[in-house]
Amino acid sequence: MVKAELRRQMLARRRALAKSELEDRSNRLSEHLFREFAITKWRWLHVFLPAVGQHEPDTWKIISRIWAEKLRLQIAVPVVQPDGKTLRHYHLTPTTQLAESHWHIPEPQGATEVAPAAFDAVLVPLLAFDKAGHRVGYGKGFYDRFLQECRPDALRIGLSLEPPVERISDAWEGDMPLHACLTPEQVYWFEE
Repeated sequence: MVKAELRRQMLARRRALAKSELEDRSNRLSEHLFREFAITKWRWLHVFLPAVGQHEPDTWKIISRIWAEKLRLQIAVPVVQPDGKTLRHYHLTPTTQLAESHWHIPEPQGATEVAPAAFDAVLVPLLAFDKAGHRVGYGKGFYDRFLQECRPDALRIGLSLEPPVERISDAWEGDMPLHACLTPEQVYWFEE
């Protein structure tokens, strides 16, 4: 399947999810992350914050658990820059003030910037992924550019509300493939 068609289909499927189903799937994604990954060994985790009203995975469940369990893991979140092409990343703490962007994404205010080289793992937003670890995002290339700035050993972990498709036919060499992808049912691992 091609990215444009997958993007259209998956956005429609997301919009059709009941709030209770989205919450259940988000809870299961969080459980997989804590069970399958050695997160206590990480120093920095990059997490996207869900856009309000877009039926994205609720990453606040992951963030809240990290804070509740008082893990030494630091969290950073992205902010789209005025150029509309790049991301910068800021430290998120329980006391960080947030304001909603014009994309309806919560963004930290007055937080410390964190360099991409600091991240041990990045939770990657997506609409669809295939069995080879290629993903379909929203089509702006923010994460492909950002992931190229991260250390080669930083884990790229997708969060998907749906299982994989067989193959994304128009994946190209500039796409940064995932190392793993969490779905509500299981974790998929991909070869480098």
